[in-house]
Amino acid sequence: MRHKTIVLDNGGHTIKLGMQGVNKNPRIVHNGVFRSDRDKITYVGKELDGCTDFGALNYRLPFEKGYLVDWDVQKAVWDGLMYGKQLGVDPPDASLLITEPYFDLPKIQDVYDQFVFEEYEFKSYYRCTPASMVPYGDLFSQRGLPPPECMIVVDCGFSFTHVVPIMSGSIVWNAVKRIDIGGKVLTNHLKELISFRQWNMMDETYVINEVKEACCYVSQNFKQELELCKANPQSNPIVCEYILPDYSPTRTGRIRQPGEQAPETAQILSMGNERFTVPEIVFRPDDIGMEQMGLAATIAHTISLLPEDLQGMFWANIGLIGGSTKFPGFKQRLITELRALAPVDCMVELYQATDPIVSAYTAAYTFASQPAFQQRLVTRAEYLESGSSACRRKFKDWKGSTLRGNDGVSGKGKGRAREDTTDSGSEETEEAEVVPVKKGTKGKGRASVGRPKDK
Repeated sequence: MRHKTIVLDNGGHTIKLGMQGVNKNPRIVHNGVFRSDRDKITYVGKELDGCTDFGALNYRLPFEKGYLVDWDVQKAVWDGLMYGKQLGVDPPDASLLITEPYFDLPKIQDVYDQFVFEEYEFKSYYRCTPASMVPYGDLFSQRGLPPPECMIVVDCGFSFTHVVPIMSGSIVWNAVKRIDIGGKVLTNHLKELISFRQWNMMDETYVINEVKEACCYVSQNFKQELELCKANPQSNPIVCEYILPDYSPTRTGRIRQPGEQAPETAQILSMGNERFTVPEIVFRPDDIGMEQMGLAATIAHTISLLPEDLQGMFWANIGLIGGSTKFPGFKQRLITELRALAPVDCMVELYQATDPIVSAYTAAYTFASQPAFQQRLVTRAEYLESGSSACRRKFKDWKGSTLRGNDGVSGKGKGRAREDTTDSGSEETEEAEVVPVKKGTKGKGRASVGRPKDK
């Protein structure tokens, strides 16, 4: 009988889910509970696919500031996926491979273990970070060459952007850096800009996220394009018009094509320098007052903390995953800035998957078919005997990091791009508590398309 394994990439924005050996292309589900103010219907996770009007949509998300804190919402979403005929297998008959945030707190990890073994009663499971799965995928694959031993994974996620060095399949935790910029920050910033300049879109999180994905790009010459927009704000090659949706079957949100006649009742959003100033935040967080290094400088700083004789290998193997790396021009801009920071004798190479959103899932899908996966599993019997201690012994994470970098520092979990550090051995970290769940709390992001801004 073939061993059944569920692969679940549990992201802050979407869940990528599938059965190993069956679903190489995952099912993508929104991770949250949503309520429409118009039709008064509540949508849980996968049910949002049946929504016809995304205006006036209230969000309640399980992740807050990158960590899973609202377990009531997460359980509601998981219930809709684990039970029924979604996967064709019951949890007690399967193993689970699930991803967790970087630098996850011990108390939160304990709750993961409790849900997996006590609530869903999985036969066995393995918990890891998204970047730790990348070496098993095809992101760095080249014909005739084995996978590199040293690599940098840039994970631009929903809440944060992490720069993760990996050596011989293991994360070098003392050199991991975090920038407090993710897809949510970019969407909220665009929402504020449009609300200040044109329409009141503060309640239109879903719509603005679609506008961001359709219109925004990374500029290769930021100063020049900014001057071009300043000289002629209404008519220049950068300006594009986005027709806001009315959620009828005949009119969804879209970019207005040259020469296209817009309907008389259409509400049109004019996108000028917002198209490139919003993604620019990833490269210049100080544009919105954040005292952190940009992405290129953070990557260079991470590499400087690694063994000096191996740094050239890290410069030559930099991979991009996460939805925010899909902006047109992202890879070109990053490689331009990195080449200016790299040593002259080092070659800089960037690798990007066809769909960075599912890169971690596809790598985890491949890993779940290998013998090494079976050796890392914690069984339900082991959990019932030892509790979460069984998981701590088998799952490698930041608390057990002892590798030394170029600076000679050992056991430091430097999680942020600025100078603050997290001591993985401190008692304060071990005693950190999860934010208590407040039932009925709703997230930000109400939506009401096309309401003119109050004057």
